[in-house]
Amino acid sequence: MAYLSFKNINKIYPNGFHAVHNFNLDIEQGEFIVFVGPSGCGKSTTLRMIAGLENISSGDFYINGQRANEMGPREREVAMVFQSYALYPQMSVYDNIAFGLSLQGVDDDIIEKKVTETARILGLTDYLERKPRALSGGQRQRVAIGRAIIRKVGIFLMDEPLSNLDAKQRVTMRSEIADIHRKVGATTIYVTHDQTEAMTMADRIVVMKDGYVQQVGSPYELYFKPVNMFVAGFIGEPPMNFMSSDVNKGTVLAGKTSLDLSHILDEKTLASYEGKKMVVGFRPEAIELGAKENAYVLNATVELTELLGDNTNVYVDIDGVKTILKVDPHDTPKMDSQIQFSIPYNQVYLFDGETEVVIENKTRNL
Repeated sequence: MAYLSFKNINKIYPNGFHAVHNFNLDIEQGEFIVFVGPSGCGKSTTLRMIAGLENISSGDFYINGQRANEMGPREREVAMVFQSYALYPQMSVYDNIAFGLSLQGVDDDIIEKKVTETARILGLTDYLERKPRALSGGQRQRVAIGRAIIRKVGIFLMDEPLSNLDAKQRVTMRSEIADIHRKVGATTIYVTHDQTEAMTMADRIVVMKDGYVQQVGSPYELYFKPVNMFVAGFIGEPPMNFMSSDVNKGTVLAGKTSLDLSHILDEKTLASYEGKKMVVGFRPEAIELGAKENAYVLNATVELTELLGDNTNVYVDIDGVKTILKVDPHDTPKMDSQIQFSIPYNQVYLFDGETEVVIENKTRNL
């Protein structure tokens, strides 16, 4: 296992493009860290700098307390799993997993012992004589992971490893990778654009946008305590609903309905936002159908419903504002019907309309 430290890391390409800005992070031994964000946010570039495949433009990168900026990839003792699997098609599963050890000149009996143990961990024992073309996508990905973990390095890097799998395989592989991490115990850094993968696998998540770190925290912290609108909207499925309005006499508008902010903001904060733009946010699953106490009550028109089995997504119109609600499938409203729903005060998020930074809701004690 290894611990890593990043101090003001920047990546600037020769054409002047600034891909990563002042990246700071400490990663503990054995942590499972996920970098998540939209395409082009800098997450894969950061991973490649860790691997030594990209030079660091400025800043300091440490592995186990030793500065690693000038270390080659082999000196860093990292193993990387790529999106494309990168298996040798002419080799058997056994030979693909053993390839790195063979290059190092490890004795055949030791290789056989390690391959056998790795295959057992990954559930590949019955497939060792097969070629990659005879395997499913999930099995190929396990072979790629096996080739990485057999080396017993301290750092595993995974770059979008599940993106080539179908939805069912991704669910299975998420749990398998998490289980492998628990068994192997190596420090793991995993890159994905899929927030579901991040939420279900990570000890901590690093949310990135346009080369900047937006927030670092546990899945719980990012879901319940987002620091800004980007994190709030990126984490969660369906995404958080947002409604923007100027503050007028201590209220904001949700469609045509006035929401009294004194229920959720202290007097000083509320006064400081008078006449300024504020954004109200709430998660689709946080609502309750009907009028409830200690909640904002809104009326809406149902435009579309999506029955997903365990819940129904309900797309509604609130006086021209499009919103998504998540309800119990047994309570699915009819198309074009008028419904009333409540947003509990302690489930409301508020954001500065200019900076998009979260404003503290005095009723949220999570």
